[in-house]
Amino acid sequence: MLFSIQTPLENDKVGLYPLQETDFASLFALASDPKVWEQHPNKDRWKEAVFRVFFDGAMQSKGAYKIVDKTTGEVAGCTRFYDYDEKENTILIGYTFYAVPFWGTGINPSVKRLMMDYAFQFVDAIDFHIGATNYRSQIAISRLGVTKIAEENIAYHGETPKLNFIYRIRKQDWETIEKI
Repeated sequence: MLFSIQTPLENDKVGLYPLQETDFASLFALASDPKVWEQHPNKDRWKEAVFRVFFDGAMQSKGAYKIVDKTTGEVAGCTRFYDYDEKENTILIGYTFYAVPFWGTGINPSVKRLMMDYAFQFVDAIDFHIGATNYRSQIAISRLGVTKIAEENIAYHGETPKLNFIYRIRKQDWETIEKI
């Protein structure tokens, strides 16, 4: 790979810092709210054992970030880069979750823009896997100019396959979108 998928990233709203094993407790405190996962394909990720599988996958990916709200200094959630495809020159962004108090605050689009601005220095397209029943995430990603291109059963790390929608944005399209 030509770039690091765990370079710390920051803008005026958020900091994305490489995930560390010591982040488990603070992230599980956020993830232990069942509301966080109610639209996600794996609705029981609020349980510690299930979240541990998710967290271990994040650590193994070597592309995961802890998301920090720079205004408050609070941990807001987690996200990651994964599945870089050198032949197609694509990467995925996903496995993202936020604590409920951060919903609707503008953090998600800020995080996605930061990650896409960084990744598009190196790749031609970015894909996203979003659960078929995760309507909040589908709406949020479409607001960034990302287009649904397929439906596929996806097996998240340590989990059984579930229906996901595949979204994509190409570098040339990202460069023409007005950034708000």
